[in-house]
Amino acid sequence: MNEIRELLVGIDLGKEFSQICYYDRKADEPMSISMKAGTSHYEAPSCLCRKAENGEWNVGIEAEYFARERGGFLVKDLLAVGNRKEKIPVGEESFAPEELLAEFLRGMLKFLGIAEITKNMKCLVITVEELTSQIVKNLQSALKSLGFRHSQTLLMDYGESFYYYALGQKKETWNRNVGWYAFAGNQVKFRKLTMNVSTKPVLVELKPPVEIFLEEEEGKRDDQYCEFINETIGNDLYSSILLTGEGFDQKWAVKSTGALCRQKRKVFWGNNLFAKGACYGAKEKLENKKLKGYLYLSNALVQTNIGMEMMIMGSPAYYPLIEAGNNWYECKAECEFLLDEKRELVFLVSRMGEKGKKKVAMSLPGLPVRPAKATRIRLKLEYVSREECIIQAEDLGFGEMFLSGRKVWTETMRW
Repeated sequence: MNEIRELLVGIDLGKEFSQICYYDRKADEPMSISMKAGTSHYEAPSCLCRKAENGEWNVGIEAEYFARERGGFLVKDLLAVGNRKEKIPVGEESFAPEELLAEFLRGMLKFLGIAEITKNMKCLVITVEELTSQIVKNLQSALKSLGFRHSQTLLMDYGESFYYYALGQKKETWNRNVGWYAFAGNQVKFRKLTMNVSTKPVLVELKPPVEIFLEEEEGKRDDQYCEFINETIGNDLYSSILLTGEGFDQKWAVKSTGALCRQKRKVFWGNNLFAKGACYGAKEKLENKKLKGYLYLSNALVQTNIGMEMMIMGSPAYYPLIEAGNNWYECKAECEFLLDEKRELVFLVSRMGEKGKKKVAMSLPGLPVRPAKATRIRLKLEYVSREECIIQAEDLGFGEMFLSGRKVWTETMRW
């Protein structure tokens, strides 16, 4: 590693294996980190082991060794652990999912070989196949317990990592459609990355998957996959094709390889796409801004703008709270203001790409009767899923003249 400050790091937390990489600014690309010194072994089993004798934790290959040879307590599939609420038994003790995730992430970060990792980290991105509400909550708690500020971390699903990886390459590899075949043994899923260049910004979308299950026998497998390629891609114009996962092998994919490479399409094959895509995402969001004219329409994208009309510096103005175009787990807002003669909160809501705003009111039952501008309200908004936004309003009173009743109103909105 040629730098230890302002680190951009990506971790792919997979069901069976995980990876870590960092952005090398000299090479101007992400670099995978080996799990064994001096080798190109980049995958670590997604497991955690607690040593019986001293309670120390190990991850990956070491975790499997200490569980097998030293009687340690093994916790498998950290991705499934991250989707749980209840504590998980480890030996004679039990640990919350966020505690186990924190220990696994701590172990993965040690492979960077850098002291004071939180101090030197500019952005740590965790990517998983799907970001459920529960795994977002557990990952955010784990990262906080490790000492990371919210501004230092990002979460992504595989679709968004794929987007940043694909558009992190030279433009000739993504100026048309990009295809993605994800292998998982005999299962193959195909997804198509498309761009609507007639819009501003350019809308980029990853189409829903189409899947097939391949035969075990190599000849039939090749024929079947070749037919699947022709069905999903055919003679459409693609700049590149990316293959991920375990199950593809050029030894059996004779006809299939020819079909993939037709029309001089560039074909990339590897299992470090998501960790590298996470790094490209951090670089783009925090430094490059090269994709400012593009908007990725992820499944997690909030498509609603939320704001309020307020008097700012003596003049009426629109005050934005939540801006559309961000992932739901990044959408939070907090502010304080003086309430006028109204006894309710009125939000201005508009859909992304649509004109006009509608008003949505939230009542404040039991609000003490006070003169106009003698009630200070603390307002918090936080999305807990793509559709659900929790709004919390707290009565702070008005100094010693009107003491706070500490009354809090909470409502879940589906805009």
